[in-house]
Amino acid sequence: MSESIALSHADGSPVFLDTAGRHHPENGTLLGFWIYLLSDLMIFGSLFATFGVFAQSYAAGPSGRDLFDLKLIAVNTAVLLLSSITYGFAMIAMLRRNARATIGWLAVTGLLGLAFLGIELYEFQHLIHLGAGPQRSAYLSAFFALVGTHGLHVLFGVVWLVVLCVQVGRWGLNRTTTRRIACLSLFWHFLDVVWIGVFTFVYLMGVL
Repeated sequence: MSESIALSHADGSPVFLDTAGRHHPENGTLLGFWIYLLSDLMIFGSLFATFGVFAQSYAAGPSGRDLFDLKLIAVNTAVLLLSSITYGFAMIAMLRRNARATIGWLAVTGLLGLAFLGIELYEFQHLIHLGAGPQRSAYLSAFFALVGTHGLHVLFGVVWLVVLCVQVGRWGLNRTTTRRIACLSLFWHFLDVVWIGVFTFVYLMGVL
């Protein structure tokens, strides 16, 4: 495997070369990120399948009809979908080369992500308080695994947003930061699509 060295473009963004002086392909990052998203899709597909298998395994305990507050979940869904819109505004600002507006919209997206996580943690705490923790039944174990894994991804996305805001503030909108913003855009919208599946398959079908 060849080693790589890093130089810089005129705008300060890094240029990665191997020891023979050859450029690494610039589209390699996006291709690799698509491969990562596909692997993540397989993880969520497995969790959805597991939840489907245990959807009726209540162990004489509560079901989704007994536990879920659809109004609260609908609000949480709206918050996450709104964050997808604000990320779209960040992408528009990036294309217009407006670093300050890009940071602002990324920050708003991060705050909405934190609001989503706050509501989700409240729901988890409430369920555990009712005695409906993950150890109560196979149904609840599958529920906490699926929804909790999505929540961890959102948390990772929020951390990534903070890092991007710092990097754009320090380096501006160069080739590196714009590519990273584009990658996170794919990740964030992917989480929205997964959540729509969770809302439909877990919450709506669980209540109805």
